[in-house]
Amino acid sequence: MVIAGQEYGTGSSRDWAAKGTRLLGVRAVLAQSFERIHRSNLVGMGVLPLQFKEGVTAQTLNLDGTETYDVVGLGAGLKPQQDVTVRITRADGSKQDISVICRIDTPIEVDYYQHGGILPYVLRQLTG
Repeated sequence: MVIAGQEYGTGSSRDWAAKGTRLLGVRAVLAQSFERIHRSNLVGMGVLPLQFKEGVTAQTLNLDGTETYDVVGLGAGLKPQQDVTVRITRADGSKQDISVICRIDTPIEVDYYQHGGILPYVLRQLTG
């Protein structure tokens, strides 16, 4: 998971930035906010865009980069912009659950994400 600040993806080379993110093995990005097109491109590559709630940042949570993260409760009933839980496990073993906004914004984006991105979605539609 990538932890980011405001307007994540601004200045990126559009879809190539999302492709690179996916190729690096990133499965989710948790940011304060997203550049509109980059957020959409992340979903299209099967990367989950998550947004901190207002007033919450990596700094307010005292994140230092040693943590691991789990997204809890993602399932077949995923809905656009629903709240999801991110479980933070710190180096000392302590855990903290935070509520974040899933920035999959439309029903078709839910389908893209659940199929692993737009290309697998289209291929399954053609072969199905």
